[in-house]
Amino acid sequence: MSVWINGRKRSTLDCRDRGLQYGDGVFETMRVQRRGIRLLDFHLDRLYQGCRRLKIRAPEALLLRRELERIAARRSEGVLKLIVTRGCGPRGYQPPVREQATRIATLHALPAAASADAALAVRLRLCATPLSTNPSLAGLKTLNRLDSVLARSEWTDGRIWEGLMRDVDGNWVCGTMSNLFLRRGTVLMTPLLDHCGVAGVMRRWILERAGGLRLRAVERRIRWKDLESAEEVFMSNAVVGVRSVSAIECARVSGLRFNCSDTAEHLRSLLDEQ
Repeated sequence: MSVWINGRKRSTLDCRDRGLQYGDGVFETMRVQRRGIRLLDFHLDRLYQGCRRLKIRAPEALLLRRELERIAARRSEGVLKLIVTRGCGPRGYQPPVREQATRIATLHALPAAASADAALAVRLRLCATPLSTNPSLAGLKTLNRLDSVLARSEWTDGRIWEGLMRDVDGNWVCGTMSNLFLRRGTVLMTPLLDHCGVAGVMRRWILERAGGLRLRAVERRIRWKDLESAEEVFMSNAVVGVRSVSAIECARVSGLRFNCSDTAEHLRSLLDEQ
């Protein structure tokens, strides 16, 4: 792993940084492909939206883009993670009057999960840990990911690729690291993210292409009965792309099995052209 802080190759962070002290910041995890960044515009859009909503003075746009492109060019394939914090400040929750954002970029090798055959369907399980509800932060990819950390600690079975998480009202919202999609007929459903969850850049890309696949995209509350009646289920994130789901394991009720992967296969074909 290589590390850059504020554009300089180093790995020492000031302990007063508010990202460390309070999780006061946002981040993006990006797929490096052919020495470029897949869906970079979408990542930057979300990053700057997050900074606006958190009232963080974001890095200058052209500087940040050039910096990310320069770092990505060091690998033909990999993962580039960008963290933007509010920077250093005095003790206490009140944001500093004169703030200067900290940007941390790390470049990693491509993980096995991302380099595996994308056409192979995966298995999911149901998580007991609920998502925290906060409409002010819904959709953002903030540094506070403790819900996902706790949920991911629930299993060690290597045959399970991902866990599904609910909100406090029992609606299925997302995976620990991915967004959820269900297709029934010509309707493509994905959970509404107005109370919790992260609006993934791959989720946005899929929703924008649904019409071209003659599908009607709908954002709505997802209940167990929706999963039971789905013809196809798949998950998405920026690094692994689109993964078809073959089964959802559940201890309390009968698990679900899915044989169709038509939509996911079409999306993967389109993604290969990016």
